[in-house]
Amino acid sequence: MVAVTAVDATKMADDCIACIIKTPVALQSGDLKTDSAKPGVFVIEVTFPKERITNVRKITFKNYYTAFLTIRLQQRVSAESDKTLLKWKTCLRDMCLMPNPHTENGSQDYFSIYRHQLLFEPNDVVTVRLILRQPSPVWLNFTLEDIKVYECNHNKDKEQGPWLSKLTPLEQPLNLSDGLPDLDMVASSVQQMWVLTEMVQKNPTTARVGRFDVDGSYDVNMLSYI
Repeated sequence: MVAVTAVDATKMADDCIACIIKTPVALQSGDLKTDSAKPGVFVIEVTFPKERITNVRKITFKNYYTAFLTIRLQQRVSAESDKTLLKWKTCLRDMCLMPNPHTENGSQDYFSIYRHQLLFEPNDVVTVRLILRQPSPVWLNFTLEDIKVYECNHNKDKEQGPWLSKLTPLEQPLNLSDGLPDLDMVASSVQQMWVLTEMVQKNPTTARVGRFDVDGSYDVNMLSYI
């Protein structure tokens, strides 16, 4: 199952690319005008201006009572005889946005879907199609709001270089203190040395100190150790 990360809405208004979000289209069997049953599936199509081709980095949105989400991408692929074709592929299938379609849990949460969570790399994308499903009859309407598409920054990736892949993971940080003395003990020793130095400088001694003499004479017992 593809994992989805909930994000804060304030972090989503950054470098999203311009896109055209079409009005949701309901998919329903029978006549939409005469059939009283509400549609259980909506399709939202996202396109890019001037036939722009995009390498998608992530897709973010705010849920509004959608229970399941499927994403299909239209990609430009190379074919024989130097021709390019447009091909539809499903990159995300039935992702659960609401743990229980009949309750409000997850019904208005923010979500981010990253490229590594998809079934394949979303490169050379022309159109993004979001297929929304809500099997519960409790909710009159459901959709996705504040849809944003983010593009890969190739220049930034080149500046970082391949060496970043060898960095230690965040969950296993380097222990830089291995083999080093305790900092508190070092600080205490330095403080004591500083105090002794200050005392010697303030109270210099001028008296000559012999090796074993006491008041200019040697103790007989002391001489036996010389």
